Amino acid sequence: MSKPEPVSVPSLKVTPLSLPGLTLLVPKRHGDARGYFSETYNRRTFESAGLNADFVQDNQSLSAQAGTLRGLHFQIPPFAQIKLIRVLRGAIWDVCVDIRHGSPTFGQQVGVTLSAQNGHQLWVPEGFAHGFCTLESDTEVLYKVSQYYAPDHDKGLAWDDPALGIDWPLQNGVTPVLSDKDQAHPPLSALPTFFEYSPKDQ
Repeated sequence: MSKPEPVSVPSLKVTPLSLPGLTLLVPKRHGDARGYFSETYNRRTFESAGLNADFVQDNQSLSAQAGTLRGLHFQIPPFAQIKLIRVLRGAIWDVCVDIRHGSPTFGQQVGVTLSAQNGHQLWVPEGFAHGFCTLESDTEVLYKVSQYYAPDHDKGLAWDDPALGIDWPLQNGVTPVLSDKDQAHPPLSALPTFFEYSPKDQ
């Protein structure tokens, strides 16, 4: 006789954001005197919410300084990635830009605060450039991806493209801590058509 599958799973608060496909997720935390327990990913729970991905790789970053900016990043087909992002320590302002040509929200962006304290997670489908700015020192970010890292398909979008109008949380216009690579990404107007929008993406 086969082993029965468990039928009860923790609840998951699912909030679609203003750009079709982007989703904010809050897994339930079960707390007691020791602290809390949270099931941060369950394939069946996510699929029941219409969030389908075969995650193949986990990535983790540590940013030592507040004001560290990573992005805006994406991989192009056939290695485009779905991402599930959460913060293990500290906090970030997380930003996604719609780069799907033909999308009614092409070039628009959404930002949300993800932190270890709030436990929020962000589901980022293919066709979005993604990046974040740390709000606290020693911030650790963990994200799952649906395709392996492919250097030849790794692309980026300028974090400071004025056409995007991203209001990064940088005090008094201070320049963020950036990698050399992230200082050289092109603006949206110079990006080729890597992604095409389809109504099924909503």
